[in-house]
Amino acid sequence: MKALEGVKILDFTHVQSGPTCTQLLAWFGADVIKIERPGTGDITRGQLQDIPKVDSLYFTMLNHNKRSITLDTKNPKGKGVLERLIKHCDVLVENFGPGVLDRMGFPWETINELNPKMIVASIKGFGPGPYEDCKVYENVAQCTGGAASTTGFRDGPPLVTGAQIGDSGTGLHLALGIVTALYQRTHSGRGQRVTCAMQDGVLNLARVKLRDQQRLAHGPLKEYSQFGEGIPFGAAVPRAGNDSGGGQPGRILKCNGWEQDPDAYIYFITQAPVWEKICDLIGEPTWKTDPDYSSPQVRLPKLNAIFARIEQWTMTMTKFEVMDLCNAVDIPVGPILSMKELAEDQSLRATGTVVEIDHPTRGKYLSVGNPIKLSDSPSDVKRSPLLGEHTEEILSDVLGYDDQGIAELSDSGALGIPRQIAAE
Repeated sequence: MKALEGVKILDFTHVQSGPTCTQLLAWFGADVIKIERPGTGDITRGQLQDIPKVDSLYFTMLNHNKRSITLDTKNPKGKGVLERLIKHCDVLVENFGPGVLDRMGFPWETINELNPKMIVASIKGFGPGPYEDCKVYENVAQCTGGAASTTGFRDGPPLVTGAQIGDSGTGLHLALGIVTALYQRTHSGRGQRVTCAMQDGVLNLARVKLRDQQRLAHGPLKEYSQFGEGIPFGAAVPRAGNDSGGGQPGRILKCNGWEQDPDAYIYFITQAPVWEKICDLIGEPTWKTDPDYSSPQVRLPKLNAIFARIEQWTMTMTKFEVMDLCNAVDIPVGPILSMKELAEDQSLRATGTVVEIDHPTRGKYLSVGNPIKLSDSPSDVKRSPLLGEHTEEILSDVLGYDDQGIAELSDSGALGIPRQIAAE
């Protein structure tokens, strides 16, 4: 039995933040019913298409293990179907723009009246305040949540990160909120609203920078490279390039082949407990006892020179050779792995972190599997649904419609265009 088996999720999400949340719940065994607009469905089905006239990877990689039903909620009979689904499901998840669910005729009060046990989970761009009605996308969330202002190099502009901390990060936060609310319901018997703002989610992930903002009131941030360069700090946390944010100095260093390979680099941390091992490895044994290098505090003003010397050593080897030598003596390092290297990593295939999926119209493709491993509830990754593929199945199995009832819904236009038949 899967961890969330028996939980029914009414999925009104689209694009990335919401689908990330509901896909995770589906991987854990929840029955996720994705409500889609007839004819078009989730907009990402047609975005960034690499193969004409098939669902894009953008869609397929965010909607595994779900069932799809097409429903025109503006149609009276379609609205009736939605009301019945609300009564039968445990959770409704949505990431519409502000006020959309209310305008559809389903504010919290109406949903709670239809099903007092239902949990209504929402992702918005901002929480209550001056920006709550603003539309937000990934990079906007990064910029307004403190990530962009602290990412990049000191003399350059703010930068967004390649990791989708605004969309996917907020989706993961919401999933935790949902399972927490489900657990509370076992005691209270009541549903509740769960909300997560993208700005809030990004700020939570950038909390170490809020830590540093407060530390600035008591003096310079000595682990930042600009301290060693004698550059004064301003009123806000600066961008610090690849400096480590954990109090242990670290940098990205070149390795052999960097001239041709844009990823021939390694992240190297000069952790204090292994300083002597670093000195031996790079051929600077005198640094172990030299009073100018022997303690973390005296090394701080010299970090640029220290890392330049370490880089002379790393440039003589590949990033994997550096990793092997450093790991043997507990020096923390990490090779810069490209997406190509990750896609070909057999250890990630073995753990189910990278999976190969067979899709009826686009064929085989790679996707990220469930990053959370439960010993008693292993996840299996099933392909994403075709548009409306499970419409009749959901109407009959979940809501109890017979053939005549389904035909009447179809004739009324509530289901939109006829469903697609899945290829086997």
